Amino acid sequence: MRSKAIGVAFLGVAAIALSLGLTGLGSAQDGVNSNSSTSAAEIERYRKMIDDPMANPGFLNVDRGEALWSEARGEKNVSLETCDLGEGPGVLDGAYAKLPRYFKDADQVMDLEQRLLWCMEKIQAFDTKPIRAKPFSGPGRGSDMEDLVAFIANKSSGMKIEAQLAYPKEKELYEIGEALFFRRSAVMDFSCATCHGAANKRIRTTDLPQFDVPNKSAQASMGSWPTYRVSQSATRTMQHRLWDCYRQMRMPAPGYGSEAVTAITLYLNKSAEGGELKVPSIKR
Repeated sequence: MRSKAIGVAFLGVAAIALSLGLTGLGSAQDGVNSNSSTSAAEIERYRKMIDDPMANPGFLNVDRGEALWSEARGEKNVSLETCDLGEGPGVLDGAYAKLPRYFKDADQVMDLEQRLLWCMEKIQAFDTKPIRAKPFSGPGRGSDMEDLVAFIANKSSGMKIEAQLAYPKEKELYEIGEALFFRRSAVMDFSCATCHGAANKRIRTTDLPQFDVPNKSAQASMGSWPTYRVSQSATRTMQHRLWDCYRQMRMPAPGYGSEAVTAITLYLNKSAEGGELKVPSIKR
């Protein structure tokens, strides 16, 4: 029933948003709504309008992820319910808020998606090659990882981001993430800091969060992933967000579940430490 209600509510919001967009276009043509402050206000009004769990299709991913978590799969035909995400086997509450973190059994710092892949392989003997090859959803194709991440992250919704830097390997990976954040590369000579290394930057109508120092914009940004992207009709994880950033910078795409992505995520989480998770969120 909840899935049906979400779908109906989302269709209603989409219709209102379309009407808003058409109204804004007409106003701009009339010269009434052309200044940037009015545009920003309209965008903020749209965001508030779609910020409703019953209008957020990301909660359909939460439902599917809950089923996947308890489904017996792989050669061992067992579920993921004994997977330790850092708070103990099967404990989900608060786990996402403290990831990435060091895991002694793997002797590695992992984000949620890395850890899920590890648990699939070690606990379930599940073949993760197809997931690694196509981890993100697309037209006519869902994503187990997007579903699982949405479900697990939602268990930390309302909690504070806690960057983990107690272990030597966590500190080392944080330093790698910092170096990657500022490293300029590829044909456009871009780095993460090009867009996110100062306050009050914007691309078109999108305000860019700042990540080179701890601040509220970093908290708000990192506290909103995973998110349902209305423009893509899909729920996206932080792995996808960073993959897409590299694509836009015309850099080689990082491998799914790579250490580099985890390093940058840990660096970003440190800038966002103390921010409240509200996930899955919904964005345009």
